[in-house]
Amino acid sequence: MALFSSFTPVFIAIICVLIGVILKKTNGEKEKHDIKRKLPSRPWVDEDLKDGTDHPLEEEEVDEEWQGLEENVAHVPFTAERYSEAEMIKRSQTFYELLNKRRSVRFLSDEPVPREVINNVVKTAGTSPSGAHTEPWTFVVVQDPYLKHKIREIVEEEEEINYKKRMGDRWVNDLKRLRTNWIKEYLDTAPYLILIFKQVYGQLPNGKKKTHYYNEISVSIACGILLAALQNAGLYTVTSTPLNCGPQLRVLLRRPANEKLLLLLPVGYPKKDATVPALTRKPLEDIMVVV
Repeated sequence: MALFSSFTPVFIAIICVLIGVILKKTNGEKEKHDIKRKLPSRPWVDEDLKDGTDHPLEEEEVDEEWQGLEENVAHVPFTAERYSEAEMIKRSQTFYELLNKRRSVRFLSDEPVPREVINNVVKTAGTSPSGAHTEPWTFVVVQDPYLKHKIREIVEEEEEINYKKRMGDRWVNDLKRLRTNWIKEYLDTAPYLILIFKQVYGQLPNGKKKTHYYNEISVSIACGILLAALQNAGLYTVTSTPLNCGPQLRVLLRRPANEKLLLLLPVGYPKKDATVPALTRKPLEDIMVVV
């Protein structure tokens, strides 16, 4: 009995420790569950569409001494045409009216489009500003019927999965009013497909990687200029971000690993019976703040 009494405090201490561990584990699991439950659900995003700007290259991969840029770029006099205030107002209004007619058209004709027009609109997109003038874009123009159909097969296969599993009910429901789905007939019928790749880094002759600053923003600006150039030429498109298709399309088109697909544009004339949703745009007071 005396022996038992001498061990009683030890047993009590051990039991207390065990109870404490169990309670801590239970509370920890409850906190994890609560945090997980409180986290806002975010839509699934394709890896190629993520901005790589915040992920610098490893030091050993980059040549810090030479990035392939001239050390002293010559500066030349700049002259610009200047318009009267009346002409500026007229030109800005006319350009607005032109671009206000731009619509996303999913019913494109197979009617041929002059190749020179495509060359010109891509050259226009290439005038876009870019971080440190690295010009981190590649415009792949596809006109071969076989390649266009292979692109359609890849996109439709992944898009069906996107609609049924990846995108979520809210995203799919928001698209219902636009009557979109995973069937992309325009990828076959459009005379041209323009796939815009962002170059997340460049390649130097010495094998080192060249940093492409703000590659996502730079290429996005170029895409905007391309859309304006297409509208100016009387051509139409629908901005397509083929989720989860980038790696497959990169292999199909034999693009290098440093290129990530950002946008796919089918380009052509609208079909005679083409329709578009009856949408309106926000008024100026809803999109501009003057301070």
